[in-house]
Amino acid sequence: MEYGEFVHRNLQRVRERIAEAALRAGRDPDGVTLVAVTKTFPVQTILLGYDLGLRHFGENRPEEGAEKIPQVNAAVDGPRPTWHMVGHVQSRKAALTVAHFDVVHSVDRLKIARRLSRFAVEAGRTIPVLLECNVSGEATKFGFLVDRWREDEEQREAFFTACAEILALPGLRVEGLMTIAPIAEDPEEVRPVFAGLRALRDALAERFPQATWRELSMGMTDDFEVAVEEGATMVRIGRAIFGPRRG
Repeated sequence: MEYGEFVHRNLQRVRERIAEAALRAGRDPDGVTLVAVTKTFPVQTILLGYDLGLRHFGENRPEEGAEKIPQVNAAVDGPRPTWHMVGHVQSRKAALTVAHFDVVHSVDRLKIARRLSRFAVEAGRTIPVLLECNVSGEATKFGFLVDRWREDEEQREAFFTACAEILALPGLRVEGLMTIAPIAEDPEEVRPVFAGLRALRDALAERFPQATWRELSMGMTDDFEVAVEEGATMVRIGRAIFGPRRG
C-alpha cells in the first residue's frame, strides 16, 4: 500500500472513531477538533494531510515548527492551516512560539505565560492559550499540579491564583485546559484523568466566568475515544494517522 493510501485510510478510521465516541456520549462529533500532530514528519507529509482535509496541525518543538510552518503555509492551495503548539515551551523559545503558532496548548507555568504575553503584545497579537494541567500527579509530567485539587485547598487555591494572574495578562486569551494522561494498556484506566480535567474546567468556569473555558485538549492515539466520551473538544493524534514517528 502506498503511503498516501495508508494515511487516507487511517484518517478515515480516526474520524469514524471520534464520531462514534462523540455519539456514545450524546455529543455532536463536529464539536471535536482533530489536531494532527506532525512532530518529526516532513513538510510533504503535512501537505498530504492537508490534501486529505486536515486543517489543524500540532508541533511539539517550536524550532521544528518554525522551520516547517512557513513552507507549508506557502505551499497550500487553500485556507492557511491552524498551527497548534502542543509541546513544552522553554522560556527562550517563547518568541519563536509567538512568531509561528496560532494556539498554544501548553502554558504550564506562570513564567511562560508572562513570556508569551510579552512577545504577543510586542507582535500586536492576542494568542488563544490553554493551561496545561498535571491531573495524574506524575513527576515526569509538565503542567500545573492539580492532582488533589478537590480535597487539597492549598493546591486548588495556588492554581486558581495563578489562573487569575494569567487571565489578566495582555496578549493572551485563556480558552480552556490541556492534559496528557499516563500511558496505560487499557484506556479505561485513564478515564478518571479526563473526567477530572473536565470537572476542573467546570470549577474554573464558575470561579472565572470572564473566560470562555470552552476547550478541553485531551486524548492522543492510545486514548482519544475515552477522552471524547469525557468531553474533549480537541484531540491530538499523530501515530494513528501518519504511522510511527520518523527520526
